[in-house]
Amino acid sequence: MTLEIENLVGGYSRVPVLKDISFTVKAGELVGLIGLNGAGKSTTIKHIIGLLRPQKGKITLEGVTLKSDPKTYKQKMAYIPETPILYEELTLREHIELTIMAYGLEAKSAWQRAQKLLELFRLENKLDWFPANFSKGMKQKVMIVCAFITEAKLYIIDEPFLGLDPLATQDLLDLIDQKKQAGAAVLMSTHVLSTAQEYCDRFVMIDQGQVTAKGDLASLRTQFGDETASLATIYLKLTGAGEKHA
Repeated sequence: MTLEIENLVGGYSRVPVLKDISFTVKAGELVGLIGLNGAGKSTTIKHIIGLLRPQKGKITLEGVTLKSDPKTYKQKMAYIPETPILYEELTLREHIELTIMAYGLEAKSAWQRAQKLLELFRLENKLDWFPANFSKGMKQKVMIVCAFITEAKLYIIDEPFLGLDPLATQDLLDLIDQKKQAGAAVLMSTHVLSTAQEYCDRFVMIDQGQVTAKGDLASLRTQFGDETASLATIYLKLTGAGEKHA
């Protein structure tokens, strides 16, 4: 087991946004966290990465909790946020060096990994650029490069396709697959349900702070009672959104 969330209750105030959330993300799989805006996806992610503390429940990453061993817990994961977060006074090179230091990586091999990723995302000649020079898509690629040099056990990717062109989107999906094959676990939240249906191994569907369904597509179709239903159709039905627009 890589990531295990047990009976998580939490949010930004005493009134919980998340109500008894439980799911797992195992080594070697990509799990899609599916939900409408305000469903609780980002709140769940913020609890996993430690920006919010659970009111109840437990989050365990490879047997370690944030409370028991904060440094080990954080070094086991890499996070790509929906909105790129970069230091305006640091160049791309310095962002990579900061990541290497923060994760305690061996510099030579980490830079070899970084160079391949920089070439993949066409950033190899931008090492001395500052974030002010980057487009939103380029900033997103910087976040991807920094995350994927870490060799983390768990990758958390929040709405990764915003701002990425089709080529970069496919490159990211290929990278995720490589990490899966190497034994990493990946949790990805996304609104792009057609892509999620094609690439995710399992799904966790959240609505109004509760898990409404979880499992692979076949099991969701069985729960839904339609062996040909798309992921989007299932989700809209489970949330009641499909009925509102019927």
